[in-house]
Amino acid sequence: MAKLQDWIRQRGATEVEYMVPDLSGVPRGKVMPAHKFIKSSASDGLRLPISVFFQTIAGGYPDSDVVGSPESPDVYLRPDPATLRPVPWYDDPTAQVICDAHYPTGEPVAVAPRHVLRRVMDLYAERGWRPVVAPEVEFYLVKINEDPDYPLEPPTGRSRRPESGRQAYGIDAVNEFDPIFEDMYDFCEAEGIEVDTLIHEAGAAQMEVNFLHGDPMALADQTFVFKRTMREAALRHEVYCTFMAKPMEDEPGSAMHIHQSVVDARTGRNLFAKKNGEDSKLFRSYIAGLQKYIPSVMPLFAPNVNSYRRLQPDMDAPINVHWARENRTVGLRVPESVAAARRVENRVPGPDANPYLAIAATLACGYIGMTAGLEPTAPIEGSAYHRAHSLPRHLWDSLAKLQGCKPLKQVLGEEFVRVLAAVKHVEYEEYHRVISSWEREFLLLNV
Repeated sequence: MAKLQDWIRQRGATEVEYMVPDLSGVPRGKVMPAHKFIKSSASDGLRLPISVFFQTIAGGYPDSDVVGSPESPDVYLRPDPATLRPVPWYDDPTAQVICDAHYPTGEPVAVAPRHVLRRVMDLYAERGWRPVVAPEVEFYLVKINEDPDYPLEPPTGRSRRPESGRQAYGIDAVNEFDPIFEDMYDFCEAEGIEVDTLIHEAGAAQMEVNFLHGDPMALADQTFVFKRTMREAALRHEVYCTFMAKPMEDEPGSAMHIHQSVVDARTGRNLFAKKNGEDSKLFRSYIAGLQKYIPSVMPLFAPNVNSYRRLQPDMDAPINVHWARENRTVGLRVPESVAAARRVENRVPGPDANPYLAIAATLACGYIGMTAGLEPTAPIEGSAYHRAHSLPRHLWDSLAKLQGCKPLKQVLGEEFVRVLAAVKHVEYEEYHRVISSWEREFLLLNV
């Protein structure tokens, strides 16, 4: 706790936001005067009701007989000093910190997303392995939308004209929104978020930010904070930033590609390649694990009903779990690299996924593949869009696959899977109570 106190006092922070990511990746927490935070953090005084981990994206809850704890008892929050950051867009000096949730007994809360990721990382550590990841997060800038029934539109940039046509990798197209990205870079630098590159993606005002590779928990923390930071930078210029997987029907969806490798924890050697540069057996088994278990872990990669609208052929998104080298139509792409940089890019997750859970899920699939010695299919040539659509097409189907997959429940935690499924089933039922404009347009007077 001394590190927390020193950090806050040295920077003159007057308030502290302490938070946890919920199942949807939404920051939940409280704001407290700095001196009270210092006192409370030393005496288990930071608490939240456990129900924050049962809350749906719309603010509802599953039945208590499914998730337990109808009285919603408090759980204790322990700030992680490594996540202390300023909140750079406030006028008054303010700190933010991510916490881990524990029961009064000291046991971690099994459904807390940070614990789920740590649980998977501990399995790697037990075998002397250390996973390394690098997320690539896509998002759209869109015009302020005050009416949720009205379709989203691209914003106007410095030219005062919205984008027309596709501007993938366009430098001038990025520069249209320079004021937003200048704020984004300034905020990220103040927060210690290591943004590597910024590019324009294929959609109108669709962008991608790449992170440097590193420790899975540190990268999940950075991605979690970045999403909030990017939204704030855009709002300062009267623009929305959205991480929806498919915000506009005629534009490509957005993804959160996760590059991943596994190194020897003692030597740092990449275990995905032999000394002569050839693929290792562990590498092939890792890919096999992804191929076998991605369809069952889709609720963590595609957690919302909107997520499945993105997974369409010829729209820069995968529809199956084939793998290949330097092929962006497959779900699992292996970039050409030297042995030390051998890795696989999981192209299935969307940016609407909780980064802790998406990273935990992809590492869990690879871990099961390696420990079971699975064998992958042969890498394909040509477009994977000409192959069968083997990913679930709806959230309901993917939840059934996850609940029926014993190996994943063992790795991720049975309690976590049970609660996640309960929350997502409530969201799915809420969605089905909404009548869409498509139904009104084509069914109202024709059926």
